[in-house]
Amino acid sequence: MFSPGSLDKKLLLKIAREALHAGVEGRESLQNLPSDAAPQQSTGVFVTLRKRGRLRGCIGQVGTGESLAQVIAHCAKAAALEDPRFNPVRPEELPEIEIEISALSPLEEIAPEQIEAGRHGLMVSRGSQRGLLLPQVATEMRWTARRFLEETCVKAGFDPSAWHEPETKIQGFTAEVFSESEIHSEKLPGPRGRAKSRYSIST
Repeated sequence: MFSPGSLDKKLLLKIAREALHAGVEGRESLQNLPSDAAPQQSTGVFVTLRKRGRLRGCIGQVGTGESLAQVIAHCAKAAALEDPRFNPVRPEELPEIEIEISALSPLEEIAPEQIEAGRHGLMVSRGSQRGLLLPQVATEMRWTARRFLEETCVKAGFDPSAWHEPETKIQGFTAEVFSESEIHSEKLPGPRGRAKSRYSIST
């Protein structure tokens, strides 16, 4: 399990970048992660790829029990090659690809009235069928909490009103979101001791 302050963002982005290149270039996936790679157990990770600001792939895993570094490496490769919405990333595209990582907190049951759009991500499930949306999606789409919940139901393959049904399970989480452009644009603390950071939006 992670706490936001414990994440080595540069290292995790480096792992994702190396796994992305290995997968797209047809080389073996990372077998031996760096000795200082994040040993924390992952509670959920999504890796989003963007090309010139447009979504190029996004794959995540929740509750695998593997280390954060291992899951990030797997998801980076899968986002490039296995997202069914896109053709596989080609080697010549790699210089234009930006990586964004969303490290999820543990999922917890949440009541509809507790949901805060832009702060909470959601997973709606019933049996083995489920759908998940990251918190930044609500911000990008300018959805209310109610609309966000309905769209998560749709993502799961349910009717928008399925959240009313007692057999529908609603879980919430927060996410630490960071990208290569954010890390590269960070400045050393100035006279006031604060560095500017920003969050990019994934879908």
